[in-house]
Amino acid sequence: MKVLLLKDPKDKDSGPDPYIKELGLYGFEATLIPVLSFEFVSLESLFEKLSHPECYGGLVFTSPRALEAIKICLKENSKNEAWSKSLKQKWNTKPAYVVGKATASLVEEIGLSPQGEKTGNAEKLAEYICSREKPNSSCLLFPCGALKREVLPTVLKEKGIPLESLTVYQTTQHTNLQESLSSYFSQQGIPASIVFFSPSGVKFCLQHIQKLSGDFINHVKFAAIGPTTAEAMEAAGIPVSCTAESPTPQDLAAGIQKALRLQNC
Repeated sequence: MKVLLLKDPKDKDSGPDPYIKELGLYGFEATLIPVLSFEFVSLESLFEKLSHPECYGGLVFTSPRALEAIKICLKENSKNEAWSKSLKQKWNTKPAYVVGKATASLVEEIGLSPQGEKTGNAEKLAEYICSREKPNSSCLLFPCGALKREVLPTVLKEKGIPLESLTVYQTTQHTNLQESLSSYFSQQGIPASIVFFSPSGVKFCLQHIQKLSGDFINHVKFAAIGPTTAEAMEAAGIPVSCTAESPTPQDLAAGIQKALRLQNC
């Protein structure tokens, strides 16, 4: 059975995409279609803030893209040298809070130790941070996207935990999205399951998918990588057949298999 994953492929250097690999173990034929493009902004400002760890109580990351912004900064020799010589060690005395394993692994790549990776979403990460930070403590630095949800900042504000947000990337629709979707449906037909990985993916893809699927859309099992995406799908009128228990290839594959097995009972 075919599964369509509406996400970017994993970095080519790190081997096959883990979602395709895991779904393959269940006998599914998975295909990736990139949905989003990212434009990085305010990188000088980001590194300026990273250069002053003494001003902050720690870091918060809710997206792999925020780490990509830091990695772009560190491509400059002088910045990489400053990071390696002293900044990394200074930040390592403070927490680096993350949501999910993908973000955690990128935090490790820049030499920091992630905390909270099992939280899985912004709400749970906010609770986790609140259980570890004292009100009116040093400000946490939060590099984020222009479309960030306000859940985490709101919860921290209510608990009196200072947070400084800095927009380091903007999200737009991938230039080839419509063409890629049309090509997939004409060559592969209607997939058994379609997986959304972000609210932006729902926004950019849904209309095309409805048009391409026609009356057969009712046969498709729609899956979400997490509760935030599931909410966006439900708000757009998509029936959610499964939501991964945590945003991992293993949980997603198990959820899809269960949803399709129930359909075939």
